[in-house]
Parts: sequence; structure tokens; C-alpha cells
Amino acid sequence: MRILVANVNTTASMTESIATQARAAAAPGTEIVGLTPRFGADSCEGNFESYLAAIAVMDAVLAYPEPFDAVIQAGYGEHGREGLQELLDVPVVDITEAAASTAMFLGHKYSVVTTLDRTVPLIEDRLKLAGLDARCASVRASGLGVLELEEFPERAVEAILDQAKRAVEDDKAEVIVLGCGGMSGLDEKIRTRLGVPVVDGVAAAVTIAESLVRLGLSTSKVRTYAPPRPKVVTGWPFPTSITEKVSTND
Repeated sequence: MRILVANVNTTASMTESIATQARAAAAPGTEIVGLTPRFGADSCEGNFESYLAAIAVMDAVLAYPEPFDAVIQAGYGEHGREGLQELLDVPVVDITEAAASTAMFLGHKYSVVTTLDRTVPLIEDRLKLAGLDARCASVRASGLGVLELEEFPERAVEAILDQAKRAVEDDKAEVIVLGCGGMSGLDEKIRTRLGVPVVDGVAAAVTIAESLVRLGLSTSKVRTYAPPRPKVVTGWPFPTSITEKVSTND
């Protein structure tokens, strides 16, 4: 089984960190391939960057030359999952939905700890759109930018831990979700010090993607995620072969 794990930003070192966490969660025999978009922002922390990342991730996935069995979009609260589901016949798993749905198996309410405060509304909207908001106690910001997570890992742990404690004590959360792909791999440190389950979205997405592949299940194509209708797409940024592939879908 081969799973593509697509970073939503262009920071290659973050792609490798995300892929490393994905490999640690993967079952024997699962190959994890990390993808870095060829264009876009070096971190995603707002709507403009998120919509740009949606196109960039589709570009990176569709340009991948080898067969694959599933795709993970490794950006918390980012746009684009729906587009991938229209374009692909294999399962597409977004870490936002994977983490939140996993958290609901572990406690009555969960809280998300993310990066900057400006990303909180984006995450709240994505959880609401996915129908996962009813059991979300809160979405809290650590105050650190995405790139700071990698540059200052110990500071990141302390900032996340501070907000996670407040979520448990003040918001009555019973499970903590790490709300950024760049936080991948920090779950064990937070869990040990906090004493509640901590869900890493990348790890959760890998196990869900593997399960869907083994069950022989993928996205329904009868309505919402039917392939794009054939039409002329002006200025399509993907390679020519991809343009032809998309334009000939029914």
C-alpha cells in the first residue's frame, strides 16, 4: 500500500517531519511518500494561503507519477480536500477530520490547540462544515507561527501544553487535538505531561486511510464528489497530461 502525505506548505523540512510521523504510525508494508508543493507559501496561516495551498496540493498529487492507494492532506483546517475527492478514485483523508473524529472515540468533548489566533475561525468553520463541531469544547491558539514550531520545539511544547491545560480545566475538554501538521510528533510529550489523550492528526489520518484501503472503500462518485465535468479550463496550472485527464472526465 502506498499513501501520499501532502504538506500544504512549501517548507521541505516540515514535509519530512510530517512524513516521519506518518511512517511511525503506518502498518508494516505501508509506504509513505511525503509531497511538498512546487508553489505556495512557506506556511499556511490564513485564508489566502489556505486557498493557494488547495491548488498547490492538487497540483502535487496529480503530478505524482506512480500509482498510489490513498492521499492524506496534512494541513489542519485548510481548504482543498473536496477538490481532491473529485479528482481521485482513491480515499482522501484530511487531518482535520481524522483528528477530530478520532478524538470523539476517546472522550465526551475535545479541544483543538493550534498556532496563531487568526487560524481559529478557519478551523472552527472546517469542523462545522464536517459536522464535527458539536463535541468540540474549544479551539485555542498557542500564539506560535507554523515555522516557529520547527524552529523552537521546546517553546512549542510549553505553549501547546499551557493552552491544553486551560482547555481541560476551563473548557472541560477530555481529549486534546494538535491543530497543525507542524505539531506532528509532539503528541507524546504533551500526553505524558497532561495526562489526557492527545491526538496527532497525521497519525490518525494514516490509520484511517489504511483502514479505508483495506476495506476496499473510497469516495462516493454519485453526486457531490463526481469527477469534474468536461470543459475548457483557462490557465490551468497543472501539467498538460493532467489537464487532459481532468477535461476528459465525465
